[in-house]
Amino acid sequence: MAVRHRLIKTAPEHVWTVLADGTRYAEWVVGTSSSTPVRGDWPELDSALRYEVRLGPLTFTNETVVRRCVEGSVLELEAHAGPLGTARIAIELRSWGEYTLVIVDEHPLQGAGRAMHNMAVETVIQLRHRPMLARLAKVCEKTGDEIDGARAERTTAS
Repeated sequence: MAVRHRLIKTAPEHVWTVLADGTRYAEWVVGTSSSTPVRGDWPELDSALRYEVRLGPLTFTNETVVRRCVEGSVLELEAHAGPLGTARIAIELRSWGEYTLVIVDEHPLQGAGRAMHNMAVETVIQLRHRPMLARLAKVCEKTGDEIDGARAERTTAS
């Protein structure tokens, strides 16, 4: 299993705000060019979003479905990748002092990806997770700063 973690320097609720916004998926998921919720109320159980992956002139559209959600701490997704099958992506948030430890666990679940699963595939997933978690950190830390700034403005205005 490809498991990677990253300390994100903002509170867990700020990280959850980003994960719970299906329109922001493409901001932090490597290779994704856009995302749109298409079913249910993301990230509720069985809700889904459609996302696009662009490779040069080619565009692929796929879907990710929420399989498990514990609000504020756990989001488990099943990402559909066309002929490659599906992958399970589990994202766990843990308080780490004033920050958030994010743990991502991904592995092929069904289809050709599962049949071809080996150490080389694990390495590719690990290499993809590094920039993905860096992008997530950047988005979450900016979001946290914006939320904290808005709170400070409301408190000052009161």
